[in-house]
Amino acid sequence: MKRSPRLFLDASVWIAAADSPTGGSALVLAWCRQGHPKPVGSRRVLLVAERNIRDKLGEEVLLRFYRELAALDLELVEPPTPQEIAAQSQIISPKDAHVLAAALKARTDILLTLDRKHLLTPSVLKADLPFKIMTPGDYLRRLVISG
Repeated sequence: MKRSPRLFLDASVWIAAADSPTGGSALVLAWCRQGHPKPVGSRRVLLVAERNIRDKLGEEVLLRFYRELAALDLELVEPPTPQEIAAQSQIISPKDAHVLAAALKARTDILLTLDRKHLLTPSVLKADLPFKIMTPGDYLRRLVISG
């Protein structure tokens, strides 16, 4: 039997899922609730998502975020070390290096993000990372095609 892929969910995915319960990010979380892909994350990513939702989107969206978290069997990776984060700062902004470092530490198969400014850039996508980086929409399209 084929192993379920390990999906590392960036803060942008959590934010989008909480803000749009019918969008692609929410659909990925629903798929994870069914036990198909294994959702993986880090405390730091969740704190970034929580802060952004609280500051920009309001209480109703924040409550939806908490409900999504509670409904998932989310695996939290141990925090990356400063050295692991520094190593990723070679290919991405130091502010976002913790995301790549945590995804590496989690032995993820796919990093899902909507962050086109920092993560979905040619330099990051061409880096020799052991996982794919894609948007939730790209991931869902891939599921449909491979069917």
